[in-house]
Amino acid sequence: MKKNSFILWGTVLITTMIAGCNEMDNYSVSPNHYLAFSADTVSFDTVFTTIGSTTNYFMIYNKNDENLKINKILLANGGDSHFRINVDGRKGDSFNDIPIWKNDSLYVAVEVTVNPNDENSPFVIYDSVVFITNGVAQSVVLEAYGQNAHILRGGTTFEKDITLGSERPYLIYDSIMIPEGVTVNIDKGASFYMHHRAKWLIDGTIKTNGTQDDPVLFRGDRLNNYSTYISYDNIPTQWDGLFFGTSSFDNELNYTLIRNGISGLTFEESTPDKRKITIRNSQIKNMDGNILYAVNCDIEASGTEFSNASGYLMMLAGGKYRFTHCTIANYMHGNLISNNAARFTECLTLSYHITGKKEETHDFPLQQAFFDNCIIDGSLSADTTNEYSGEINFLTDDSYQNGDDLLFNYRFNHCVIKTKKTANTRFHEVLFVKEQKIDSPDAERMRYIKSDGKYSDAYYDYVYDFRPADNSVGIGKADRAVSEQYPVDRNGVNRLTGENGPSIGAYEYVPQEKDDKPEE
Repeated sequence: MKKNSFILWGTVLITTMIAGCNEMDNYSVSPNHYLAFSADTVSFDTVFTTIGSTTNYFMIYNKNDENLKINKILLANGGDSHFRINVDGRKGDSFNDIPIWKNDSLYVAVEVTVNPNDENSPFVIYDSVVFITNGVAQSVVLEAYGQNAHILRGGTTFEKDITLGSERPYLIYDSIMIPEGVTVNIDKGASFYMHHRAKWLIDGTIKTNGTQDDPVLFRGDRLNNYSTYISYDNIPTQWDGLFFGTSSFDNELNYTLIRNGISGLTFEESTPDKRKITIRNSQIKNMDGNILYAVNCDIEASGTEFSNASGYLMMLAGGKYRFTHCTIANYMHGNLISNNAARFTECLTLSYHITGKKEETHDFPLQQAFFDNCIIDGSLSADTTNEYSGEINFLTDDSYQNGDDLLFNYRFNHCVIKTKKTANTRFHEVLFVKEQKIDSPDAERMRYIKSDGKYSDAYYDYVYDFRPADNSVGIGKADRAVSEQYPVDRNGVNRLTGENGPSIGAYEYVPQEKDDKPEE
Protein backbone atom coordinates (compact mmCIF):
# COMPACT_ATOMS: atom_id res chain seq x y z
CA MET A 1 0.00 0.00 0.00
CA LYS A 2 2.79 2.42 0.88
CA LYS A 3 4.76 1.46 -2.21
CA ASN A 4 1.79 2.11 -4.48
CA SER A 5 1.16 5.39 -2.67
CA PHE A 6 4.76 6.52 -3.28
CA ILE A 7 4.48 5.68 -6.98
CA LEU A 8 1.20 7.61 -7.23
CA TRP A 9 2.60 10.75 -5.59
CA GLY A 10 5.74 10.57 -7.69
CA THR A 11 3.64 10.42 -10.85
CA VAL A 12 1.62 13.42 -9.71
CA LEU A 13 4.80 15.42 -8.96
CA ILE A 14 6.37 14.67 -12.35
CA THR A 15 3.11 15.50 -14.15
CA THR A 16 2.87 18.79 -12.26
CA MET A 17 6.48 19.71 -13.11
CA ILE A 18 5.92 18.92 -16.80
CA ALA A 19 2.73 20.98 -16.82
CA GLY A 20 4.56 23.87 -15.13
CA CYS A 21 7.37 23.75 -17.69
CA ASN A 22 4.88 23.66 -20.52
CA GLU A 23 3.12 26.67 -19.07
CA MET A 24 6.40 28.61 -18.79
CA ASP A 25 7.32 27.75 -22.36
CA ASN A 26 3.92 28.80 -23.65
CA TYR A 27 4.15 32.46 -24.78
CA SER A 28 1.36 34.63 -26.10
CA VAL A 29 1.74 35.61 -29.76
CA SER A 30 -1.06 38.17 -29.65
CA PRO A 31 -0.05 41.73 -30.69
CA ASN A 32 -2.73 42.99 -28.28
CA HIS A 33 -0.67 41.95 -25.26
CA TYR A 34 1.46 44.99 -24.47
CA LEU A 35 4.23 45.69 -22.03
CA ALA A 36 3.86 48.37 -19.37
CA PHE A 37 6.62 50.53 -17.91
CA SER A 38 7.20 52.37 -14.67
CA ALA A 39 8.06 55.52 -16.65
CA ASP A 40 7.74 56.70 -20.24
CA THR A 41 10.86 58.89 -19.87
CA VAL A 42 13.99 58.29 -17.80
CA SER A 43 15.73 61.60 -17.07
CA PHE A 44 19.23 62.36 -15.87
CA ASP A 45 19.08 66.02 -14.90
CA THR A 46 22.36 66.15 -13.03
CA VAL A 47 24.67 69.01 -13.96
CA PHE A 48 27.85 67.03 -14.55
CA THR A 49 31.01 68.62 -13.11
CA THR A 50 33.51 65.91 -14.04
CA ILE A 51 33.76 63.20 -16.63
CA GLY A 52 31.84 60.27 -15.24
CA SER A 53 28.70 58.19 -15.22
CA THR A 54 25.41 58.12 -13.41
CA THR A 55 22.72 55.44 -13.28
CA ASN A 56 18.94 55.39 -13.19
CA TYR A 57 16.42 52.60 -13.71
CA PHE A 58 12.90 51.66 -14.72
CA MET A 59 10.69 48.55 -14.58
CA ILE A 60 9.06 46.50 -17.35
CA TYR A 61 5.70 44.94 -16.42
CA ASN A 62 3.73 42.14 -18.03
CA LYS A 63 0.24 42.83 -16.71
CA ASN A 64 -1.31 40.21 -18.96
CA ASP A 65 -2.52 36.77 -17.88
CA GLU A 66 -0.18 35.10 -20.36
CA ASN A 67 3.58 34.85 -20.60
CA LEU A 68 5.36 37.07 -23.11
CA LYS A 69 8.66 36.80 -24.92
CA ILE A 70 10.24 40.16 -25.75
CA ASN A 71 11.73 39.44 -29.14
CA LYS A 72 14.19 42.33 -29.00
CA ILE A 73 15.35 45.03 -26.58
CA LEU A 74 17.79 47.56 -27.99
CA LEU A 75 19.10 51.10 -27.77
CA ALA A 76 17.86 53.07 -30.76
CA ASN A 77 21.31 54.60 -31.33
CA GLY A 78 23.09 51.29 -30.79
CA GLY A 79 26.81 51.41 -30.16
CA ASP A 80 26.90 55.18 -30.77
CA SER A 81 24.67 55.86 -27.78
CA HIS A 82 25.85 57.74 -24.68
CA PHE A 83 23.69 55.29 -22.72
CA ARG A 84 24.17 51.66 -21.69
CA ILE A 85 21.51 49.33 -20.35
CA ASN A 86 21.42 46.34 -18.02
CA VAL A 87 18.37 44.10 -18.43
CA ASP A 88 17.75 41.88 -15.40
CA GLY A 89 21.47 41.58 -14.67
CA ARG A 90 22.75 41.38 -18.26
CA LYS A 91 24.74 44.25 -19.81
CA GLY A 92 24.69 45.29 -23.46
CA ASP A 93 22.99 47.47 -26.06
CA SER A 94 20.84 44.73 -27.63
CA PHE A 95 19.06 41.65 -26.26
CA ASN A 96 16.99 38.92 -27.93
CA ASP A 97 14.15 36.67 -26.73
CA ILE A 98 13.80 37.88 -23.17
CA PRO A 99 10.95 36.06 -21.34
CA ILE A 100 8.71 37.87 -18.89
CA TRP A 101 6.15 35.78 -17.08
CA LYS A 102 2.54 36.76 -16.67
CA ASN A 103 1.94 39.40 -13.97
CA ASP A 104 5.69 39.69 -13.47
CA SER A 105 8.33 42.37 -14.01
CA LEU A 106 11.91 42.96 -15.14
CA TYR A 107 14.42 45.50 -13.91
CA VAL A 108 16.31 47.73 -16.38
CA ALA A 109 19.24 49.87 -15.24
CA VAL A 110 20.38 52.74 -17.46
CA GLU A 111 23.84 54.31 -17.26
CA VAL A 112 24.89 57.48 -19.07
CA THR A 113 28.29 59.03 -19.61
CA VAL A 114 28.54 62.70 -20.57
CA ASN A 115 31.74 64.56 -21.26
CA PRO A 116 31.00 68.13 -20.11
CA ASN A 117 34.29 69.39 -21.51
CA ASP A 118 33.40 68.35 -25.06
CA GLU A 119 32.01 71.56 -26.56
CA ASN A 120 30.68 69.65 -29.58
CA SER A 121 28.57 67.34 -27.43
CA PRO A 122 24.91 68.45 -27.23
CA PHE A 123 23.89 69.62 -23.81
CA VAL A 124 20.70 67.56 -24.09
CA ILE A 125 21.32 63.94 -25.07
CA TYR A 126 18.44 61.72 -26.17
CA ASP A 127 18.03 58.06 -26.98
CA SER A 128 15.37 55.45 -26.37
CA VAL A 129 15.12 51.81 -25.34
CA VAL A 130 13.02 50.00 -27.94
CA PHE A 131 11.02 46.87 -27.13
CA ILE A 132 9.61 44.64 -29.86
CA THR A 133 7.06 42.05 -28.74
CA ASN A 134 5.01 40.04 -31.22
CA GLY A 135 5.70 42.63 -33.90
CA VAL A 136 4.65 45.59 -31.73
CA ALA A 137 7.28 48.27 -30.95
CA GLN A 138 7.22 50.24 -27.70
CA SER A 139 9.84 52.56 -26.29
CA VAL A 140 11.05 54.40 -23.20
CA VAL A 141 12.76 57.76 -23.84
CA LEU A 142 16.16 58.45 -22.28
CA GLU A 143 17.32 62.02 -21.75
CA ALA A 144 20.37 63.51 -20.05
CA TYR A 145 21.47 67.11 -19.51
CA GLY A 146 25.12 68.07 -19.55
CA GLN A 147 27.05 70.75 -17.72
CA ASN A 148 27.20 73.12 -20.66
CA ALA A 149 23.73 74.57 -20.01
CA HIS A 150 22.10 76.85 -17.47
CA ILE A 151 19.20 74.77 -16.11
CA LEU A 152 16.30 76.80 -14.65
CA ARG A 153 13.55 74.79 -13.01
CA GLY A 154 10.71 75.21 -10.52
CA GLY A 155 9.72 78.63 -11.87
CA THR A 156 12.22 81.48 -12.10
CA THR A 157 11.36 85.10 -11.31
CA PHE A 158 13.77 87.90 -12.17
CA GLU A 159 13.26 90.41 -9.36
CA LYS A 160 15.54 93.10 -10.81
CA ASP A 161 16.96 94.16 -14.16
CA ILE A 162 19.28 91.53 -15.58
CA THR A 163 21.22 90.70 -18.73
CA LEU A 164 21.24 87.05 -19.85
CA GLY A 165 24.46 86.17 -21.64
CA SER A 166 25.13 83.72 -24.44
CA GLU A 167 28.11 81.78 -23.10
CA ARG A 168 25.88 78.77 -22.43
CA PRO A 169 22.39 77.84 -23.64
CA TYR A 170 19.50 77.89 -21.19
CA LEU A 171 17.29 74.89 -20.49
CA ILE A 172 13.98 76.14 -19.09
CA TYR A 173 11.55 74.11 -17.02
CA ASP A 174 8.20 75.51 -15.89
CA SER A 175 7.95 79.32 -16.14
CA ILE A 176 10.17 82.36 -16.53
CA MET A 177 8.50 85.38 -14.92
CA ILE A 178 9.40 89.03 -15.53
CA PRO A 179 7.46 91.23 -13.04
CA GLU A 180 6.23 94.72 -13.84
CA GLY A 181 9.06 97.26 -13.73
CA VAL A 182 11.79 94.69 -14.46
CA THR A 183 13.71 94.61 -17.77
CA VAL A 184 15.46 91.48 -19.02
CA ASN A 185 18.06 92.12 -21.73
CA ILE A 186 19.19 89.10 -23.76
CA ASP A 187 22.57 89.13 -25.47
CA LYS A 188 23.02 88.24 -29.12
CA GLY A 189 23.46 84.52 -29.72
CA ALA A 190 21.60 83.44 -26.57
CA SER A 191 19.56 80.22 -26.89
CA PHE A 192 16.59 79.14 -24.78
CA TYR A 193 15.56 75.49 -24.94
CA MET A 194 12.07 75.17 -23.48
CA HIS A 195 10.91 71.95 -21.83
CA HIS A 196 7.37 70.67 -22.31
CA ARG A 197 4.79 73.25 -21.08
CA ALA A 198 7.51 75.81 -20.22
CA LYS A 199 6.59 79.45 -20.88
CA TRP A 200 7.58 83.09 -20.46
CA LEU A 201 5.20 85.28 -18.42
CA ILE A 202 6.14 88.90 -19.08
CA ASP A 203 4.59 91.73 -17.06
CA GLY A 204 7.75 93.80 -17.35
CA THR A 205 9.98 94.17 -20.40
CA ILE A 206 12.06 91.77 -22.51
CA LYS A 207 14.62 92.96 -25.07
CA THR A 208 16.45 90.54 -27.33
CA ASN A 209 19.57 91.91 -28.99
CA GLY A 210 20.15 89.37 -31.71
CA THR A 211 22.04 90.09 -34.91
CA GLN A 212 21.97 88.54 -38.35
CA ASP A 213 25.02 86.40 -37.52
CA ASP A 214 24.03 85.72 -33.90
CA PRO A 215 20.23 85.60 -33.52
CA VAL A 216 18.45 84.88 -30.25
CA LEU A 217 16.66 81.52 -30.25
CA PHE A 218 13.56 80.22 -28.43
CA ARG A 219 12.63 76.59 -29.21
CA GLY A 220 11.74 73.24 -27.64
CA ASP A 221 14.42 71.11 -25.99
CA ARG A 222 13.97 67.96 -28.09
CA LEU A 223 17.06 67.72 -30.29
CA ASN A 224 16.43 64.35 -31.89
CA ASN A 225 14.19 63.27 -34.76
CA TYR A 226 10.52 62.42 -34.42
CA SER A 227 10.82 60.13 -37.45
CA THR A 228 13.05 59.57 -40.44
CA TYR A 229 11.53 62.61 -42.12
CA ILE A 230 10.75 64.98 -39.28
CA SER A 231 12.92 66.71 -36.69
CA TYR A 232 11.40 67.67 -33.34
CA ASP A 233 12.83 71.13 -34.01
CA ASN A 234 10.07 71.70 -36.57
CA ILE A 235 7.14 70.04 -34.81
CA PRO A 236 4.58 72.29 -33.03
CA THR A 237 3.42 71.83 -29.40
CA GLN A 238 6.93 71.48 -27.87
CA TRP A 239 6.41 74.30 -25.29
CA ASP A 240 3.84 76.95 -24.36
CA GLY A 241 5.02 80.33 -25.71
CA LEU A 242 5.64 83.95 -24.69
CA PHE A 243 2.78 85.75 -22.88
CA PHE A 244 2.77 89.52 -22.38
CA GLY A 245 0.61 90.94 -19.61
CA THR A 246 -1.34 94.21 -19.56
CA SER A 247 1.50 96.10 -17.83
CA SER A 248 4.20 94.99 -20.27
CA PHE A 249 5.53 97.72 -22.62
CA ASP A 250 8.62 98.71 -24.64
CA ASN A 251 9.49 95.13 -25.54
CA GLU A 252 11.88 94.46 -28.45
CA LEU A 253 12.64 91.38 -30.52
CA ASN A 254 15.67 91.88 -32.76
CA TYR A 255 16.82 89.05 -35.02
CA THR A 256 14.94 86.53 -32.90
CA LEU A 257 13.83 83.02 -33.88
CA ILE A 258 10.79 81.58 -32.09
CA ARG A 259 9.41 78.20 -33.14
CA ASN A 260 7.64 74.91 -32.42
CA GLY A 261 5.46 75.96 -29.47
CA ILE A 262 1.76 75.81 -28.73
CA SER A 263 1.60 79.58 -29.31
CA GLY A 264 4.07 82.26 -30.31
CA LEU A 265 3.38 85.77 -28.98
CA THR A 266 0.23 86.42 -26.93
CA PHE A 267 -0.57 89.99 -25.83
CA GLU A 268 -3.28 90.53 -23.25
CA GLU A 269 -5.68 93.47 -23.45
CA SER A 270 -3.62 96.63 -23.15
CA THR A 271 -3.58 100.24 -24.38
CA PRO A 272 -2.40 101.57 -27.75
CA ASP A 273 -1.14 104.76 -26.09
CA LYS A 274 2.27 103.15 -25.45
CA ARG A 275 4.39 100.85 -27.63
CA LYS A 276 3.85 97.22 -26.68
CA ILE A 277 6.57 95.66 -28.78
CA THR A 278 8.84 96.31 -31.75
CA ILE A 279 9.82 93.26 -33.82
CA ARG A 280 12.68 93.50 -36.31
CA ASN A 281 14.11 90.93 -38.72
CA SER A 282 12.77 87.93 -36.83
CA GLN A 283 11.07 84.62 -37.59
CA ILE A 284 8.13 83.19 -35.65
CA LYS A 285 6.83 79.91 -37.03
CA ASN A 286 5.30 76.44 -36.64
CA MET A 287 2.83 76.84 -33.75
CA ASP A 288 -0.09 74.61 -32.86
CA GLY A 289 -2.22 77.56 -31.74
CA ASN A 290 -1.62 81.21 -32.69
CA ILE A 291 1.50 82.94 -33.97
CA LEU A 292 0.56 86.48 -32.88
CA TYR A 293 -2.58 87.35 -30.89
CA ALA A 294 -3.01 90.93 -29.63
CA VAL A 295 -5.85 92.90 -28.01
CA ASN A 296 -5.77 96.72 -28.10
CA CYS A 297 -1.99 97.03 -28.38
CA ASP A 298 0.56 99.17 -30.23
CA ILE A 299 2.80 96.82 -32.23
CA GLU A 300 5.28 97.47 -35.02
CA ALA A 301 7.06 94.74 -37.00
CA SER A 302 9.45 94.86 -39.95
CA GLY A 303 11.45 92.35 -41.96
CA THR A 304 9.82 89.45 -40.13
CA GLU A 305 8.38 86.08 -41.16
CA PHE A 306 5.19 84.96 -39.38
CA SER A 307 4.40 81.50 -40.69
CA ASN A 308 2.43 78.31 -40.11
CA ALA A 309 -0.11 77.93 -37.33
CA SER A 310 -3.14 75.77 -36.72
CA GLY A 311 -5.01 78.67 -35.08
CA TYR A 312 -4.74 82.38 -35.83
CA LEU A 313 -1.57 83.23 -37.67
CA MET A 314 -2.23 86.87 -36.81
CA MET A 315 -5.21 88.16 -34.80
CA LEU A 316 -5.31 91.94 -34.20
CA ALA A 317 -8.26 93.20 -32.18
CA GLY A 318 -8.38 96.97 -31.72
CA GLY A 319 -5.26 99.08 -31.21
CA LYS A 320 -2.52 100.31 -33.55
CA TYR A 321 -0.35 98.14 -35.77
CA ARG A 322 2.15 98.60 -38.55
CA PHE A 323 3.77 95.75 -40.47
CA THR A 324 6.41 96.51 -43.08
CA HIS A 325 8.19 94.04 -45.37
CA CYS A 326 6.71 91.07 -43.51
CA THR A 327 5.82 87.62 -44.85
CA ILE A 328 2.58 86.39 -43.28
CA ALA A 329 2.03 82.91 -44.72
CA ASN A 330 0.27 79.78 -43.55
CA TYR A 331 0.71 76.38 -45.15
CA MET A 332 0.46 74.41 -41.91
CA HIS A 333 -0.42 70.73 -42.29
CA GLY A 334 -2.72 70.04 -39.37
CA ASN A 335 -3.29 66.34 -39.94
CA LEU A 336 0.03 64.89 -38.83
CA ILE A 337 1.42 66.41 -35.64
CA SER A 338 -0.83 69.28 -34.68
CA ASN A 339 -3.54 68.83 -32.07
CA ASN A 340 -5.92 70.41 -34.56
CA ALA A 341 -7.22 68.18 -37.31
CA ALA A 342 -7.23 70.82 -40.04
CA ARG A 343 -6.68 74.51 -40.69
CA PHE A 344 -9.69 76.76 -41.22
CA THR A 345 -8.58 80.17 -39.91
CA GLU A 346 -7.39 82.90 -42.26
CA CYS A 347 -3.81 84.23 -42.11
CA LEU A 348 -4.82 87.71 -41.01
CA THR A 349 -7.83 88.60 -38.87
CA LEU A 350 -8.65 92.23 -38.06
CA SER A 351 -11.31 92.89 -35.44
CA TYR A 352 -12.76 95.74 -33.43
CA HIS A 353 -14.19 93.54 -30.70
CA ILE A 354 -13.22 90.48 -28.71
CA THR A 355 -15.24 87.90 -26.80
CA GLY A 356 -14.06 87.28 -23.23
CA LYS A 357 -13.98 84.11 -21.17
CA LYS A 358 -17.49 84.77 -19.89
CA GLU A 359 -18.79 85.25 -23.45
CA GLU A 360 -19.10 89.02 -22.99
CA THR A 361 -18.05 91.15 -25.96
CA HIS A 362 -15.69 94.12 -25.63
CA ASP A 363 -15.29 96.69 -28.39
CA PHE A 364 -11.87 98.18 -29.22
CA PRO A 365 -11.52 100.66 -32.09
CA LEU A 366 -9.01 99.49 -34.66
CA GLN A 367 -7.20 102.82 -34.81
CA GLN A 368 -4.60 101.69 -37.33
CA ALA A 369 -3.67 98.47 -39.12
CA PHE A 370 -1.21 99.39 -41.87
CA PHE A 371 0.58 96.85 -44.04
CA ASP A 372 3.32 98.01 -46.42
CA ASN A 373 5.21 95.69 -48.79
CA CYS A 374 3.80 92.60 -47.05
CA ILE A 375 2.80 89.13 -48.25
CA ILE A 376 -0.46 87.69 -46.84
CA ASP A 377 -0.81 84.21 -48.29
CA GLY A 378 -1.66 80.63 -47.47
CA SER A 379 -3.33 77.38 -48.45
CA LEU A 380 -6.95 78.60 -48.18
CA SER A 381 -8.74 79.32 -51.43
CA ALA A 382 -9.80 82.85 -52.35
CA ASP A 383 -13.52 82.40 -53.06
CA THR A 384 -14.34 84.31 -56.23
CA THR A 385 -17.86 85.20 -55.03
CA ASN A 386 -17.14 86.75 -51.63
CA GLU A 387 -15.20 89.95 -51.12
CA TYR A 388 -12.46 89.80 -48.44
CA SER A 389 -12.27 86.02 -48.45
CA GLY A 390 -9.21 83.81 -48.80
CA GLU A 391 -6.48 84.73 -46.32
CA ILE A 392 -7.94 87.91 -44.77
CA ASN A 393 -10.87 88.11 -42.37
CA PHE A 394 -12.60 91.24 -41.06
CA LEU A 395 -14.51 90.69 -37.81
CA THR A 396 -16.70 93.78 -37.89
CA ASP A 397 -20.15 94.96 -38.86
CA ASP A 398 -20.90 94.92 -42.56
CA SER A 399 -20.98 98.72 -42.56
CA TYR A 400 -17.28 98.81 -41.59
CA GLN A 401 -15.99 96.10 -43.94
CA ASN A 402 -14.69 98.72 -46.35
CA GLY A 403 -12.98 100.57 -43.52
CA ASP A 404 -13.65 103.47 -41.16
CA ASP A 405 -11.02 106.02 -40.11
CA LEU A 406 -12.15 105.95 -36.47
CA LEU A 407 -13.36 102.43 -35.79
CA PHE A 408 -11.84 100.18 -38.45
CA ASN A 409 -8.88 101.90 -40.02
CA TYR A 410 -6.84 99.58 -42.21
CA ARG A 411 -4.61 99.99 -45.26
CA PHE A 412 -2.68 97.63 -47.55
CA ASN A 413 0.03 99.26 -49.65
CA HIS A 414 2.03 97.35 -52.31
CA CYS A 415 1.15 93.97 -50.81
CA VAL A 416 0.56 90.48 -52.21
CA ILE A 417 -2.72 89.20 -50.76
CA LYS A 418 -4.58 85.92 -51.26
CA THR A 419 -8.09 87.33 -51.67
CA LYS A 420 -10.57 88.36 -54.32
CA LYS A 421 -9.67 91.55 -56.16
CA THR A 422 -11.44 94.60 -54.78
CA ALA A 423 -11.89 98.22 -55.85
CA ASN A 424 -11.59 99.39 -52.23
CA THR A 425 -9.03 102.22 -52.23
CA ARG A 426 -7.64 101.01 -48.90
CA PHE A 427 -5.95 98.34 -51.05
CA HIS A 428 -3.32 100.45 -52.85
CA GLU A 429 -1.21 98.85 -55.58
CA VAL A 430 -2.05 95.39 -54.22
CA LEU A 431 -1.36 92.20 -56.17
CA PHE A 432 -4.27 89.80 -55.63
CA VAL A 433 -3.68 86.05 -55.95
CA LYS A 434 -6.58 83.62 -56.04
CA GLU A 435 -5.55 79.99 -56.12
CA GLN A 436 -2.63 77.82 -55.11
CA LYS A 437 -2.89 75.00 -57.63
CA ILE A 438 0.39 73.17 -57.73
CA ASP A 439 -0.72 71.16 -60.78
CA SER A 440 -1.29 74.29 -62.86
CA PRO A 441 1.88 76.13 -63.93
CA ASP A 442 -0.27 79.04 -65.12
CA ALA A 443 -2.10 79.44 -61.82
CA GLU A 444 -2.13 82.94 -60.40
CA ARG A 445 -0.25 82.29 -57.20
CA MET A 446 2.61 83.39 -55.00
CA ARG A 447 5.75 81.29 -55.40
CA TYR A 448 8.29 80.36 -52.73
CA ILE A 449 11.42 78.26 -52.74
CA LYS A 450 9.59 75.75 -50.55
CA SER A 451 6.09 76.26 -49.18
CA ASP A 452 5.20 72.62 -48.61
CA GLY A 453 6.59 69.54 -46.92
CA LYS A 454 9.26 67.76 -48.92
CA TYR A 455 7.49 64.41 -48.76
CA SER A 456 4.08 63.60 -50.21
CA ASP A 457 1.05 61.82 -48.77
CA ALA A 458 1.33 61.24 -45.00
CA TYR A 459 4.85 62.63 -44.59
CA TYR A 460 5.56 66.33 -44.11
CA ASP A 461 8.89 67.50 -42.79
CA TYR A 462 7.59 70.90 -41.58
CA VAL A 463 10.56 72.62 -43.22
CA TYR A 464 9.47 75.64 -45.26
CA ASP A 465 11.38 78.32 -47.10
CA PHE A 466 9.34 81.45 -47.84
CA ARG A 467 11.97 83.27 -49.85
CA PRO A 468 10.57 84.26 -53.27
CA ALA A 469 11.16 81.74 -56.02
CA ASP A 470 11.72 82.62 -59.67
CA ASN A 471 8.63 84.23 -61.21
CA SER A 472 7.10 85.13 -57.86
CA VAL A 473 4.43 87.78 -58.30
CA GLY A 474 6.07 90.03 -55.66
CA ILE A 475 9.50 90.41 -57.27
CA GLY A 476 10.37 94.07 -57.85
CA LYS A 477 6.86 95.23 -56.88
CA ALA A 478 7.53 96.78 -53.46
CA ASP A 479 7.04 100.48 -52.71
CA ARG A 480 10.61 101.71 -53.05
CA ALA A 481 10.07 104.73 -50.80
CA VAL A 482 9.12 102.31 -48.00
CA SER A 483 11.97 99.92 -48.80
CA GLU A 484 14.47 102.76 -48.46
CA GLN A 485 13.61 102.87 -44.75
CA TYR A 486 14.34 99.11 -44.47
CA PRO A 487 17.13 98.60 -47.02
CA VAL A 488 18.36 95.15 -45.85
CA ASP A 489 16.29 91.98 -45.32
CA ARG A 490 16.73 89.56 -42.40
CA ASN A 491 19.28 87.54 -44.39
CA GLY A 492 21.42 90.60 -45.08
CA VAL A 493 20.35 90.99 -48.71
CA ASN A 494 20.16 94.61 -49.87
CA ARG A 495 16.71 95.44 -51.24
CA LEU A 496 17.83 98.44 -53.25
CA THR A 497 20.97 97.42 -55.13
CA GLY A 498 19.78 94.34 -57.03
CA GLU A 499 18.43 94.62 -60.57
CA ASN A 500 15.21 92.83 -59.53
CA GLY A 501 14.40 94.72 -56.34
CA PRO A 502 12.86 95.76 -54.15
CA SER A 503 10.59 92.75 -53.61
CA ILE A 504 7.48 92.41 -51.47
CA GLY A 505 7.80 90.42 -48.24
CA ALA A 506 10.40 89.74 -45.56
CA TYR A 507 12.92 88.40 -48.06
CA GLU A 508 14.47 90.12 -51.03
CA TYR A 509 14.46 88.02 -54.17
CA VAL A 510 17.75 86.32 -55.06
CA PRO A 511 17.90 84.42 -58.40
CA GLN A 512 17.84 80.71 -57.68
CA GLU A 513 20.48 78.15 -58.38
CA LYS A 514 19.15 75.22 -60.37
CA ASP A 515 19.06 72.87 -57.37
CA ASP A 516 17.00 75.37 -55.32
CA LYS A 517 14.11 75.66 -57.76
CA PRO A 518 10.77 74.39 -56.41
CA GLU A 519 9.10 71.38 -57.93
CA GLU A 520 5.98 72.05 -59.95
